[in-house]
Amino acid sequence: MHVLIAEQEHACYARLLAEQAPQLRLLTSADVAELRGMAGKASIWLGEPDLLAELLRQGHVPRWLQSTWAGITPLLSTDLPRHYRLTRAVGIFGQVMAEYMLTYLLNHERQVQSRLRSQVQRQWDARPGSSLAGREVLIVGCGDIGQRVAEYLASFAMKVRGVASTVRRQAPFLEIAGLDALPRLVAQADYVINLLPDTPATHDLFDAALLRRFKTRALLLNAGRGVAVVDDDLVLALEQGHLAGAVIDVCREEPLPASHPFWTAPRLTLTGHSSAPTSPAAMVGLFLENVQAYQAGQPLRGEVDFLRGY
Repeated sequence: MHVLIAEQEHACYARLLAEQAPQLRLLTSADVAELRGMAGKASIWLGEPDLLAELLRQGHVPRWLQSTWAGITPLLSTDLPRHYRLTRAVGIFGQVMAEYMLTYLLNHERQVQSRLRSQVQRQWDARPGSSLAGREVLIVGCGDIGQRVAEYLASFAMKVRGVASTVRRQAPFLEIAGLDALPRLVAQADYVINLLPDTPATHDLFDAALLRRFKTRALLLNAGRGVAVVDDDLVLALEQGHLAGAVIDVCREEPLPASHPFWTAPRLTLTGHSSAPTSPAAMVGLFLENVQAYQAGQPLRGEVDFLRGY
């Protein structure tokens, strides 16, 4: 079985796969032109959606493509074929995403940045810190990653509610409502975490009207997709004090242009799409699990429905 690896860390993936699955015949290169030449020889592709989308545009189509990202937006372009099986990375990002969220939630509650400014100014800052216990957190996007984040935050005695494409009951969420409930739930949340995928229904959700409904002490954290936030509306909302701050990991254009207003917006922290990096070791484990399922004709973890977009 030939496997094409199209990844920036292709050497690491090749080494791990050679150690754990020596029966696989691996094809890889750091050179895109060489990858194009190899693409037609492999029925299975593993790698980054942006690199694999380039290969699809050359007319090569695998039987199965395993993305190393949770997001697969580049592969959903209307000019690309869809007559193959596509799986995205699932089950490997929950803890690192929860750690990322906790970093900035605790930073906000404990006023870390303002205390650092006090230290620089040699001012003794004796304000009492506050706790996450009892705080209301709204997770917008309750899939695999959102579920794990909810479990971690609930262990800090936070009140966790969710918004998803389908209304359902699911522990530890006190409630999972549909997108139509977003204005109501945003208004009662101390923290709003966006983890939604990039679909037509999730574009421009966080616009001026919704941002005006935030509590003035609330924090918005976006680690889903940049298209969910209307950039200019968020900057204006921060300037006008409609919310306490924002932590933005994903943007409409990456890297963010030097002229973009996010760089200078008040109380906005940029984290450079670093919230949940892919662990090659964990990704190889998921891939090999799916290889076994693929060979046995069983369902694959993370299989994408092209119509839904995830």
